[in-house]
Amino acid sequence: MKLDNEAFLTLLERNGQDEEALLGVATTLDSQGHYEGLVQMADVLLNRNPSSAQGLAFKARALQKLERFSEATIANDQALLLDTNLPLAWINRSGLQLLQKKFPEALRSSQRAIELAPNDARAWANRGVALLNFGHLLESLAAFDKSLEHDSSFLFALQMKSEIFTKLGRMSEVVETARQALHNDPSQLPILIQLVRGLRALESYEQLEEVAQQLIQLTPDDLFAWENYMSSLRGQGKYEAANNALDRILELAVGNVRFWTLKADTLYRLERYREAASIAEHAVKMHQDYAPARRIREKAVRSIYQKKRR
Repeated sequence: MKLDNEAFLTLLERNGQDEEALLGVATTLDSQGHYEGLVQMADVLLNRNPSSAQGLAFKARALQKLERFSEATIANDQALLLDTNLPLAWINRSGLQLLQKKFPEALRSSQRAIELAPNDARAWANRGVALLNFGHLLESLAAFDKSLEHDSSFLFALQMKSEIFTKLGRMSEVVETARQALHNDPSQLPILIQLVRGLRALESYEQLEEVAQQLIQLTPDDLFAWENYMSSLRGQGKYEAANNALDRILELAVGNVRFWTLKADTLYRLERYREAASIAEHAVKMHQDYAPARRIREKAVRSIYQKKRR
């Protein structure tokens, strides 16, 4: 059930004296990422029972997600003082330690969380992040696989798996994992970017064109999105469309000699030799030692003279 503000207030009114019901609502708010509401619910729990370790742990989790880290640490430490075997508090502690770059401590805390809650995807994901920061890629990958065994739609674990596959150069698996994540949420920008990079590396230009267009719709002024869209068109031999895309790219990066050179090369491939020579000349003036621009200029000038002779 998706909780909006009205539903939240109704549940609060109906269950204000039932601690188990309040904990159930808190769990729902947490799973939905409704962290402002979770802070409120935790405060209701703590007003009813100031010694509620679960209430403190939920409050710590919400504060952590709202980037109120000092308050989150205090609340979580209090939760652990009340209950040293509370899984959520150990998950919180490992997450906070990761944010503080205390990776050995985070690894130990995540292990404790796993011992207490072996089926919690978050505990395994925290272990995966800690291992990744030690450079243990395969062990980290295994931890994220365990996380996904318990929650196959856990976007963070899918994103981290895709990142590890990128580091390992396993680009087909980057694409597969990113597509799995985007099936759950098509608007996830970091994962869309991973998918673009995977398709570019595999030279899957037709698919790259489609995904880059999605990225442009979400971020219309993003140079990365436009560059990959242009590259997908050039890769398919769609030079007229690529030339139009390069006009937009040069609006975003007018001082980039590589893009001016690509513009000249694209015009050359369209047999618009005079324009290609002029653009290449501009690129050479920008950067006299940039060899690709000089080569395109020479080719274009040579083609102009050859065309005249005919």
